[in-house]
Order: sequence, then structure tokens, then C-alpha cells
Amino acid sequence: MKNILIIFTGGTISMKIDETTGGAIPHFSGNDLINLIPALNEIANIEAFDFGNYPGPHMTPRLMFLLSKKIKTFLELNKFDGIVITHGTDTLEETAYLLDLTIQTSTPIVITGSMKNSSERDWDGPKNLLDSINICLNENSKNMGVLVCLNGEINAASEVTKTHTDNIETFHSLDFGSLGFIDKGRVVFNRLPRKLETIDADKINANVDLIKCYAGMDEKFFKFSAESGAEGIIVEALGVGNVPPSAFEGIKFAVEKNIPVVLVSRCPAGETLDVYSYPGAGKWLHQMGVIFTDYLNGQKARIKLMLALGKTSDKIELKKMFEEN
Repeated sequence: MKNILIIFTGGTISMKIDETTGGAIPHFSGNDLINLIPALNEIANIEAFDFGNYPGPHMTPRLMFLLSKKIKTFLELNKFDGIVITHGTDTLEETAYLLDLTIQTSTPIVITGSMKNSSERDWDGPKNLLDSINICLNENSKNMGVLVCLNGEINAASEVTKTHTDNIETFHSLDFGSLGFIDKGRVVFNRLPRKLETIDADKINANVDLIKCYAGMDEKFFKFSAESGAEGIIVEALGVGNVPPSAFEGIKFAVEKNIPVVLVSRCPAGETLDVYSYPGAGKWLHQMGVIFTDYLNGQKARIKLMLALGKTSDKIELKKMFEEN
């Protein structure tokens, strides 16, 4: 049997209901979970590593970057045929994308979790873990970047997002659809990831703000961000990439302070384009020096900018990373 490493970071998959509060809390270690799911050892030689027991909202960019470094040390051992990472679903897509951008390997890496905790009858954790291991065992999973698997669906880390607060069918790639699926251990890929890229950064700059636009928005949040020391700003613009006129003035203020500003859309799918030229529109934002993205949402663009700033502060290089890949 092949050797699979499971890295446990926490999340709902490791939780159970606390009798005192009535709410789910972290409970199980990695080995505890493996002992609860004997079928794991029937399909592979499993080794467990406890990175932590963090609820999804407790994960930070620095922890994600540390996790990336830890995974690289395991890969250097040339001991494992695949790596599965458990994670809280609230920030799973951000960690998955950071790993995808920072780890270059042919070894399958799959990140998973669960929407139900272990105290619930329909706990989805065991199936998601088994599915993820089976994906690692499949030869077609090599050189696919970091994969995300929940509810039998396989998605690319660079494309997937959480779309529903508590439905087990929450993770989807809205622009391009899933890469494939797994059913009863059978792995089927229908396509390759749209884009695989690596940012070779030695550090991460977590001082990046994310600001969402709304009707009638003024400049205050952008000015506050710029004046309080942000080293990068992600703007979730309206539609295809436009902002209210007063918000435009706030973005201009940040750009003039030499702060990199990256534009995405607040829409759940689609890219940003400079197709309009009325006041506050994309053409003027782009001309002013705002960096546009293609199919990244706000949280993913923030991860990418933090890594990019960990490598360079040169505006031209940053623009290339977002607009020319």
C-alpha cells in the first residue's frame, strides 16, 4: 500500500458538541480521528501529523505560510505518495490557494474538511477523508496543484469557493466548474486546472486590507486604510470593475501614497475589465495604476497580494503577477 500523510489543522471535522455550551468545539487529535475511521488504514499506510486544532476563523495568513513550509519539509523526505490536509471550511479556500501558490510538486496534495461535526448523525468527515486519500492514490492526481475535495467533488484550489453557510454541497468553482468527482473510491477527472502558478516568496506580508464597495460609498475606508499603514489594498468593486465616484477618490488617495491596489469584483463569478469610462469606472481606475485580476475573488486576491508583497514591492512586477499570468 502507498504511504499517505494526513496533516490535521483542526476545523469542524475535529469537533464534537460540548455538553456545557451546546455548541461544537475542537476535540479530536489526528490519531483520534484515524482511530474513529478504521477504513483509512485499509486503503493506505497512514501517518498523522498534528499541525494544530484551529477552528477555521482562527487560521491566519502567517499560520498558512508556516503550514506551507511544514509541508515542504515533509515533501523533501520523499516518503509520502500523497498528503491530505484537514481544515476548517470557513478559511479553507484561502489556505488551499496559499499552498497552491507556494508549493511546487508532482505529489498529490488534497485539502478537505467537513460541514458537520462528529456529534451529528450525518457527519461527512469520514467520507471526505476517505475520498481525499483515494484521490492521492490515483496517478492522474499528480501535477494538478493543490486540490480541494468535499462532498465527492474535486476542485482546484485556485478556482474553488465556499458558496453556502452550512450545506454540504458548499464548495464550487463558479466560473469553470469542478475538475472531476470521486464515487465509491473511483476518481474521475474531466479537465485540468485553468492555471497553475507559483510565487517563490520567502515571507508573507499580511498587512493587506480587503474593502468591499457598495452603493453610495465614499472615500473614508480607503483613506483610513492608507493612513493606518496598510501595505496593500484589495477592492471588491461593483460589477465588472467600477466604483462610486466618491470611492474613486479614496482609491486615488491610496494609489498616490504608493500603496498597491488590486481590483476584483464583488460578484461571485466573472472577471474585472476596464470597459466603462464614466466617473469611477474601470478605465480610469486602470489608468490610475489600479491592478486588475481575472477570476479571483477578494479573499484569494488578498492571499496572492500578500505573497507577492513578500517577494517584491515593485509595482511593475506586481502588475505582471496579476495581469500577465
